[in-house]
Amino acid sequence: MKFCIATAVLASSYGVSAFQQQASSIRQITSLNTIALNPLGNEKFEPDQSEKPEKKKNPFDMTGIALSGLKGKVLQVQAEEFPEQKALRAVIPNDCFEVDTSKSLGYLSVSVAGTALCTAFGVAMLRYLPPQKLINLPIWTVYSAVTGTVAMGLWVLAHECGHGAFSKNRKIQDSVGYVLHSLFLVPYYSWQRSHAVHHRYTNHMGLGETHVPEPLESLSGGSFGIRSKLMKIFGRVGGLRMWGVLQAFLHLILGWPAYLMIGATGSPERGVTNHYWPDPLTEPKQPKKELFPGRWKRKVLKSDIGVAAVAASAIAWAACKGIPQVIALYGGPLIVVNAWLVLYTWLQHTDVDVPHFSDDDHTFVRGALHTIDRPYHKLDPFGAINFLHHNIGTTHVAHHFDSAIPHYNGQRATDAIKKAYPDLYFYDPTPIPQAIWRVCKGCTSVEKRGDKWVWNNEGIEDLI
Repeated sequence: MKFCIATAVLASSYGVSAFQQQASSIRQITSLNTIALNPLGNEKFEPDQSEKPEKKKNPFDMTGIALSGLKGKVLQVQAEEFPEQKALRAVIPNDCFEVDTSKSLGYLSVSVAGTALCTAFGVAMLRYLPPQKLINLPIWTVYSAVTGTVAMGLWVLAHECGHGAFSKNRKIQDSVGYVLHSLFLVPYYSWQRSHAVHHRYTNHMGLGETHVPEPLESLSGGSFGIRSKLMKIFGRVGGLRMWGVLQAFLHLILGWPAYLMIGATGSPERGVTNHYWPDPLTEPKQPKKELFPGRWKRKVLKSDIGVAAVAASAIAWAACKGIPQVIALYGGPLIVVNAWLVLYTWLQHTDVDVPHFSDDDHTFVRGALHTIDRPYHKLDPFGAINFLHHNIGTTHVAHHFDSAIPHYNGQRATDAIKKAYPDLYFYDPTPIPQAIWRVCKGCTSVEKRGDKWVWNNEGIEDLI
């Protein structure tokens, strides 16, 4: 069940402060025609246990920190425990990096077939359940949920094209990626660049590209202050729930278009960014680190052609068949796809006891290994959602370390990392609905403690 023409402008991830934040600049990554991070060497590496530094007790101040299913494990890891990039790369079997075009196209056919089947079913529904009648809204809402969930598989494979993990044939890879991204109204090359930056600076307070936390500058200001006021007016429990609902709406429904249009939840160092326009909309604090430098400016404009073609088609469709039909068959499923995208990205790098880092304390490996794998295979009794989404959320630690690994090799790479560095592999068994609700309530503002920026929930830890 799926919907292949999913695109419009709605949904990503951003809280109240997210709309106040502006995306910032990042180090220019020169070799980002593909988003894949270059492998570092092919030799097999077995970590020498005798050379591992002795684990020291970490006197980390846990005051005000609520606990996720990780139970504070991430905060107890010290900087020196993280391996060098080459060492971590070497524990992953070399064949995990092998890209098979025919296999990728096979997975693409599954997602396309599911999308086409859903779309055909939706077209058949038009005759008996016209979407312009409000009484049919619940049925079309269910259709959107099912179709959008199936269609998310197309997004995952489009994302894989951007990383260079779909095919060794660049023409095939970029053609598939360009078409799929355009159908979702996302500029292919623009997102390829910004997503590469996200990978390079995962959980970086200054240069991170998405879900950069708001620093806690005062107890009465910003998002923290708004949450506190809601709890004061409506009670601790009621106010916190209202805050959680607000965060869920802002992130899952409005977040993605806000990110594409104004770089919401990105760092303010880059100024206000727009994925459809190559230059920053406001003067960046670090002009030399703008989001789309040099040759990427032309690529941004090239990406706009595909988006414009799809948008024009949707407008013509609405003019001929009416806006309700376009929303029912295209807009609704698109919102669901975008919500899935935000859900995955948000939960992969955020939880109440998962920190962020300043420039002096951040390294690529440290950021990548602060990715969290989660039990998406338990969302339904048969693991169908995880299958349809090509395991994007259950093997994301390996993907974030080296995005050149195709999704069908992700589990073996994950197992290798977990075996070699069990204390540095983070998996949270919390069911997804509970995890996102916890994040919505508890991930509001961060404060600096030692070499980490942590979420402050003092006094309401038990409510998170």
